[in-house]
Amino acid sequence: MPMTRSPDAPIGVYDSGVGGLSVLRHIRAQYPNEHLIYFADSGHAPYGDKTEDYVVARALIVTDFLLKQGMKALVVACNTATVAAIKAVRAKHPELPVVGVEPGLKPAAAITRSRKVGVLATARTLKGEKFLQLREQIAAATQTEFLLQPAVGLVDQIELGDLHTPAIAALLDKYVTPLLDQGADTLVLGCTHYPFVQDGIERVIRDHASSGVTLIDTGDAVARQLGRLLEAAGLLRPAGGDAATLHGYTTADVSALAPAFANLLGLTPPVEKIDV
Repeated sequence: MPMTRSPDAPIGVYDSGVGGLSVLRHIRAQYPNEHLIYFADSGHAPYGDKTEDYVVARALIVTDFLLKQGMKALVVACNTATVAAIKAVRAKHPELPVVGVEPGLKPAAAITRSRKVGVLATARTLKGEKFLQLREQIAAATQTEFLLQPAVGLVDQIELGDLHTPAIAALLDKYVTPLLDQGADTLVLGCTHYPFVQDGIERVIRDHASSGVTLIDTGDAVARQLGRLLEAAGLLRPAGGDAATLHGYTTADVSALAPAFANLLGLTPPVEKIDV
């Protein structure tokens, strides 16, 4: 039976942890009238070292929970979950507008001058069939070499909340430097966590005297695609009503997500811990 949705219903934004907040900030900036629910599956993170079946199962569970909260559209604000599970989510809920995030290979290929693009992502994202097919298609069409760099452990460190630790600096040196050494003039931030350490990535670039290196963050494009889907379905929330709300849920401790809202976005929404 088709689901009846209202423009006043919230948008669900889902990630394995706090990284999706980098997408949420673009959504809030572009659509300030929209009610939002943010779901951090931190109790089951990181996804990058999980099997595809595990990630699919989690994505379906989270989607079902958010539907019970009345969401009208879903943003899978996690590269790993998009690669592994978005097809299954769309198959189970064909009536639901769903937007995923993908590493920005196409825009990177359009702007690189050296024809070498570095891709920072989780191991699971880089192994995903959908990602590999996309890489092959764009590489063949544009004669661009994509240098794949799994950033093992970086998400874990970002989840701890302090973005300026020696541990994060060391990981960024370890993962970014080889890409620069191979001639990459464009770096794709292939995980929604990574824009939060963009300052650290830019430090590595400066330290290696690499000029003209461009960073690609697809959060803005994701928000625009969400708007297109909502408009097409007649689900954009008009201005003039009650103030937009934001609510957070997490499968880990509230003490992880609440500070992330405050430290990363300057927000203090209500946050609840749930077991799903």
